[in-house]
Amino acid sequence: MHRDDAAGPTWSIGAVARRTGLPVKVVRHWSDVGIVAPVRRSAGGYRQYDTAGVARLQWARTLRDLGMGLGEIRAALDREGGLLEVATAHAEALEAQIRRLRTHQAVLRAVTRRTTHEGLALMTRTARMSPGERRALVHGFLSDALGDLDVPDFREGLLAAGSGLPEDPTDEQVDAWLELGELVAGEELRAAVRRLGEYAARAGRGVRDPGAEAEMRALTGSWTARVREAMRAGIAADSPAADPVVAGVVAAWLPSRANPDRAVTADGAGARKVLCEQLSAAAEPAVERFWQLLCVLGGRPVPAGIAEEGRWLVTALLANPGPGAREARLEVLYADAGDPWPGGVLAAFVRVQDAVGALVRATRPDRFALPTPCARWTVRDLLDHLVWENIVWGGLAEGAPPVGGHTGDHLGDDHAAAFASAAASARAAFRRPGMLERSFGPAPGRRVVEQLLVELLVHGWDLATALGHDRDLTPDIARAALPVVRELYGGLPRTPGGSLGPERTAPAHAPALDQVAAFLGRSPGPAGCHS
Repeated sequence: MHRDDAAGPTWSIGAVARRTGLPVKVVRHWSDVGIVAPVRRSAGGYRQYDTAGVARLQWARTLRDLGMGLGEIRAALDREGGLLEVATAHAEALEAQIRRLRTHQAVLRAVTRRTTHEGLALMTRTARMSPGERRALVHGFLSDALGDLDVPDFREGLLAAGSGLPEDPTDEQVDAWLELGELVAGEELRAAVRRLGEYAARAGRGVRDPGAEAEMRALTGSWTARVREAMRAGIAADSPAADPVVAGVVAAWLPSRANPDRAVTADGAGARKVLCEQLSAAAEPAVERFWQLLCVLGGRPVPAGIAEEGRWLVTALLANPGPGAREARLEVLYADAGDPWPGGVLAAFVRVQDAVGALVRATRPDRFALPTPCARWTVRDLLDHLVWENIVWGGLAEGAPPVGGHTGDHLGDDHAAAFASAAASARAAFRRPGMLERSFGPAPGRRVVEQLLVELLVHGWDLATALGHDRDLTPDIARAALPVVRELYGGLPRTPGGSLGPERTAPAHAPALDQVAAFLGRSPGPAGCHS
């Protein structure tokens, strides 16, 4: 440091570099471009900088770290008030850059979920759209999907919902926009919106009625609550046990303005057909997701989804098309007193239960997380279900079916012991004298045994497939099972809310149990998975 009492202290370029943390060559370059000027030169010709120069360099370094160019820095430091003005402009530029980077980040995150080049190109195009272009895309999609349908208020309601796209989206809204762009580009949403619009036109729903809308919301809350309770209790939508749930929903729906046919005043095939059509239109998963994304983009609360409950109720209506219809069909089937099972139904049940028990014992805990042919079930979920099936059908045979539904953990710390205990209880209940001839509603006891036999046989196939074991369980029993499952389940709807997936095709030479699994919706290929 050089001391000049008149002018104050000065520093050499090396000392300035040490004080500011800048390399000497940077200080020299910034001097050359006018960021800072030396106040004098030493006798040897070296640059000297005063306190103000050091301060300018420290400011310059800070602004440079924030991404400003040297020209912006020089302008900010040279004119009065320039720093505030330039910093404000730069902050706005950074905000725009951050928004672009957030969008790019969202696209890259989305790429991890989508692998096609077409999907990436679509996301890139939609991510670059301006707010006005985004609105135009949504409005164009809706106008095209609805076409010339005479539903003015319905159309305006959709268009208004799509007008709230933000000028400055949050991270969540960027993600929502990318997903919405994919939905709009696909055919599934277009077809679903068209079906909903067509239903609105047929049912006279094209004109908005605030009173009817409020009533509809209340009715939706009521039927979804009924269905959720049934689902928690483990009631299959395509079983006779779903019929009372359907009857309760129909009874609430009939007198409401949601019923488009005022001549339909009683529960029956006509009422259930109309309600099924209405629900099929209203509970479209693609449309539901479209609305949810528009709510995110518009900054509105996202309503709870009802697609799962809608699928359950649609399936229940299709499986129970009139009061008591499913039960009446089963009564006819149950009237057949024949026993197609090798050695009799009880002996066949014992053999299947033993075969499945061996698979359960062979399942190690480190395989619990493996997927299975049962959609959304892991191996552990499947083991839990196998235990539950023994509990519920054994309890029914004892006259004491379990209370509280199928939720909860039935395995505990020892899955093999849990299965063995439940299986022993079910076997003991089925072996009680007179059990096979007793009446359980419309079904004789042998049909109760038969039901658990089929459940264990099919889910045993699921478990063997998931574990990579031989899945040709009890071939003679599997051959006998194929006509039985076709008779019992052949009339059930193959819907997303039902027990059966779409029927698959098994090779002609496939083992009998593969053919049973294919009929029930499993893929007979190596993985065995189905949608």
